[in-house]
Amino acid sequence: MAGPLTGFRVIDLTTMVSGPVATMMLADQGADVIKIEPPGGEYMRKSGQQYRGMPSSFLSCNRNKRSLSIDLKQPEGLQAVKKLAATADVLVQNFRPGAIERMGLGEDVVRSIQPKIIFVSISGFGERGPYSGQRVYDPIIQAISGLADIQRDRESGEPRMVRTVIPDKTTSVTAAQAITAALLHRERTGEGQHVRLSMLDTMIAYLWPEGMSGLNFVGNEVDPAKAQMGLDLVFKTVDGYITAAAVTDSEWAGLCRALRREELIADPVFKTPADRSTNQTERRQMITDELAKWKSDEILERFKAEDVPCAPILDRWAILEDEQIRENRVIEVHDHPILGLVRQPRPAARFDRTPAKGSALAPFLGADNSAILTEAGYSADDIARLERDGVLHSQAN
Repeated sequence: MAGPLTGFRVIDLTTMVSGPVATMMLADQGADVIKIEPPGGEYMRKSGQQYRGMPSSFLSCNRNKRSLSIDLKQPEGLQAVKKLAATADVLVQNFRPGAIERMGLGEDVVRSIQPKIIFVSISGFGERGPYSGQRVYDPIIQAISGLADIQRDRESGEPRMVRTVIPDKTTSVTAAQAITAALLHRERTGEGQHVRLSMLDTMIAYLWPEGMSGLNFVGNEVDPAKAQMGLDLVFKTVDGYITAAAVTDSEWAGLCRALRREELIADPVFKTPADRSTNQTERRQMITDELAKWKSDEILERFKAEDVPCAPILDRWAILEDEQIRENRVIEVHDHPILGLVRQPRPAARFDRTPAKGSALAPFLGADNSAILTEAGYSADDIARLERDGVLHSQAN
């Protein structure tokens, strides 16, 4: 069975993480994603662990795509991409504002070739404003969006970064959803459009529901740090670390019973959700002190018996053996002719009629040059000439 986006073609001019992960999601769902790369490949091909010519980080951001490595600075290279754009439904780019126009593939050019195209521009800060022309990476957005402030150490007051690229990947999810919505609109009306999103806009919207809720009421703001719902729910036990959360009254009562501190159920300091929120520091300290007396397996069983949300804190090796993850086959192993056995997560969204697939691993540079250009109407002789002239490039494995 074909994926839900089978029949749609995406021209992917993106690099790094935010754009490539967005287009990978579309590819997982069946779209024909053609990744356009310069000679030598995009930056992610040059970073991280390399194995038999495939970088690990690139592998995990470009599944199910085809690669065309072509020199857009040469007129024939630019012309080839324009021919592909004429057959495309979506074009996605994440260069700094103004760069795509200088390359000769701005919206006006592309729309003159394919009027109904969904043209997508992903940026760090948007097209206007004092930051718009700056280079940007994930930590910069963590700093400016408030995420580093949310992660601030409660004792030292020091801002902290999250150790994974949350802004990049949140922008990817937002972009993939927006592209699908734009395609749905086009299917209903026949109208293409330009979708613009920035990493900064995305993260402020993402953090707002709980991280910024104290700023909601104009003139009646409260300290966002005090209004924030999230806690540092990491607890040390006798033999490891766990997490547990008691939000509702029934969960709080269950937690107290599991810890053999039943007297705290009706304690005025913790009795209602508002009390527990107001006195969250005292509540966390009590739980920390009590959990230090228990072994992880023992207290987790007691919490589960009381229907208290809880879990062990797994290291990344343990994830591979976790029963829940194994039962749901979240992680798949693929047998690749060059790379051997490769572990990748399956696409998270599961469709019962049009299943998404993660079966094709990321392509080697220029692996699909001939097939893609043949589809665009180039003959074998044309392709050979482009290779001789240095317009096309590929990776020797």
